Amino acid sequence: MVTHGRTGPPTLEQVAALAGVSRGTVSRVVNREPGVKAATRLLVERAIDDLGYVPHHAARALAGHRTGAVVLVIADTERRLFAEPFYSEIVWGISGELIDRDVQLILTLVRNDRERARFTRYARAGGMDGVLLVSVHDDDPLPDVLAELRLPTVLSGRRSAEETLSYVDSDNVGGARAAVRHLVATGRKAIATITGPLDMHVGQSRLRGYREAMVQAFGGVEPSWIAEGDFSEESGRRGTAELLRRQPGLDAVFAASDLMAVGALHTLRAAGRRVPEDVGVVGFDDTPFAVHTDPQLTSVHQPVKEMGRTMARMLLQGIDGEDQDAAWRQVVLPTTLVRRAST
Repeated sequence: MVTHGRTGPPTLEQVAALAGVSRGTVSRVVNREPGVKAATRLLVERAIDDLGYVPHHAARALAGHRTGAVVLVIADTERRLFAEPFYSEIVWGISGELIDRDVQLILTLVRNDRERARFTRYARAGGMDGVLLVSVHDDDPLPDVLAELRLPTVLSGRRSAEETLSYVDSDNVGGARAAVRHLVATGRKAIATITGPLDMHVGQSRLRGYREAMVQAFGGVEPSWIAEGDFSEESGRRGTAELLRRQPGLDAVFAASDLMAVGALHTLRAAGRRVPEDVGVVGFDDTPFAVHTDPQLTSVHQPVKEMGRTMARMLLQGIDGEDQDAAWRQVVLPTTLVRRAST
């Protein structure tokens, strides 16, 4: 093994200098990421062999004061965690990206101020290399605390249109617009919506897409056509019952989540309304059970697994200290409407 006069274990920077490439390129080779030319990869691998660099997490952690752990924080209840397919899909995507990276993924729920304070103490103590935050509400102070600690952090979604942290989101406005336009194209004219929680940007965005499509099709929308939900099945049942009381002649419901759409189907059936003959129903998320409802549910597909994978990749780049453009990104993934029997 060639030592080149250095002391201590070889570093990623020394490999990069010997190979004549950036630190980020070495990181991608070490982590077996795509996007590196074969010739460049060979140069890096030769430099690794020449220096005796050991691309092992324990060695990297010792040199860089790493803990070897990233924390996935879900700001929601355990009931919602296990009831909503969104969470299992995003965890699947994140864990799939980390599986070959020698990184331990720790899941924690932050449901109240006490748990938030406890997690903040843990973060201040250096118990993690980075954080993935899911289901963040507009007024949640935790992202700003993590930013003050200069702890690499990636959000699923964002707190507002002016979000300053790295995030991965889906095109919620465009997806909602597509859902309503589809209902209009099928001849529906009295189109109501059940929103997501309006203290979350995702809920606001899907409502905005609904409003934009309604203005385009009909010149506006009355407040009585809008019922607020919280993404749960129960709020879908409750919201649909409320809408039927206000607007007995409604002929379509756009629910801002598939679970709420399932609740809408139950309430419509109980009220004697046929789907899709009397009322068309569209959900959002395109969760696996959308094909198991009766009738099968038209839904806006968002690539949740890809969101999780992208979040994990971005976080690892931030932890590895790659260039600013790589460590701080705001990514919006496209959505697509999947047409089924409910419309």
